[in-house]
Amino acid sequence: MDLITTFIEQYRREFDFFDAAARLVSLQLESALTSSGIRAMVTYRAKRPERLEQKLRQRNGTREYKSNQEIYDDIADFAGVRVALYFPGSREEVDKVITSRFELAAEPKTFPTGATPSYAKRFSGYWATHYRLKLRESSLQEGQKRYAAARVEVQVASVLMHAWSEVEHDLVYKPLQGTLSDEEYAILDELNGLVLAGEIALERLQRAGEARVTREGAPFASHFELAAYLLKAAAPLLKQGTNESALGRVDALYELLRRLELNTPEQLKPFIEVLHADTERRSISDQIVDQVVASDKERYRLYADIRRRIGPISRDHKHRGTIPLNADFGTFMRLWIEFEQRMREASKAQGLEGSDVLIGRRLIEKIASLDIESRRELDRIRMMRNRVVHGEIDVDRAELADAIKSLRRILKQLDGISNPKTK
Repeated sequence: MDLITTFIEQYRREFDFFDAAARLVSLQLESALTSSGIRAMVTYRAKRPERLEQKLRQRNGTREYKSNQEIYDDIADFAGVRVALYFPGSREEVDKVITSRFELAAEPKTFPTGATPSYAKRFSGYWATHYRLKLRESSLQEGQKRYAAARVEVQVASVLMHAWSEVEHDLVYKPLQGTLSDEEYAILDELNGLVLAGEIALERLQRAGEARVTREGAPFASHFELAAYLLKAAAPLLKQGTNESALGRVDALYELLRRLELNTPEQLKPFIEVLHADTERRSISDQIVDQVVASDKERYRLYADIRRRIGPISRDHKHRGTIPLNADFGTFMRLWIEFEQRMREASKAQGLEGSDVLIGRRLIEKIASLDIESRRELDRIRMMRNRVVHGEIDVDRAELADAIKSLRRILKQLDGISNPKTK
């Protein structure tokens, strides 16, 4: 029995493992793209043993595999995920999603690569980006940790380019009736030209949609329209370009704005004007949410309910950080809102504007005689508040109880401050 036959027998036993790994990547990726307002179709598959054997025997003619490990190292797509973008202009945003949520096993490969084909093409061929990545253990439940060892290939291209490449790949690289003629190559080339022209039209359609939702006064029809508006409206306010981590959970923001009837460009504009550029710390959506719910217990509860209903970023990963709307949650939020209100009043007395300065470190230092330990504790509580309101990370109940105790102590210290203007 030759090496390839032995390897295929082993791979048949591993097929379910690669299929499950591809499924987990597709679920996480589809959920992240959708929540960020990026339109795409995400599919997955594990390579069929019959297809794999055919590929290995073709490649073995030049590579001459010596071991199973050489085969594993050579083949990138045992597990594969395909991202078919409605708008090819979203490739950069998808890149940010992928690099922020997965472990890259190699540098992304961008096509076209510049290789010279046997037929003198008039058009540039396949436009896409391929990623070799692994799942992060922190994104998996305990019973799924083993899938973090699987390498998965993710192919990102437009819906049109994926369709053309599927036809071209099967005809050119898997010919059932011999090598293609020059006429067949010319037809594929012609189709490629039509696809590239179609991508230009899709990019124009994307820009036209962004301009429409920015211009019109009607409510956003979906969180995809809200994302298009944010990409256009927030970009001039940020030093770096907007990306996935900058946008954040647009789906949750959209639902909050819709429920509060703040769902138009005109109503959203004041919140955008005070955004800060540090989107690695807090995304655009989180910053807007913080402004909308500030100092309002009912809006906090509404947003918490929305987050629980929408669910975590991956539908296959339970939201372990969920805190029920119980007495502990209510007490923590009541005390935090009281603290926010104190800071809001103090900021007005100091003539300061903007959402960040209301509870910012500099303002606390300026108006409050809090000791260093209390200031550090506030930083920790603020991060916990963000996890409770926005995050999907575990919040231990004992940690929450400790934060409640600290907030009570800090508020008592603030009671001794008579008038912020005098400080």
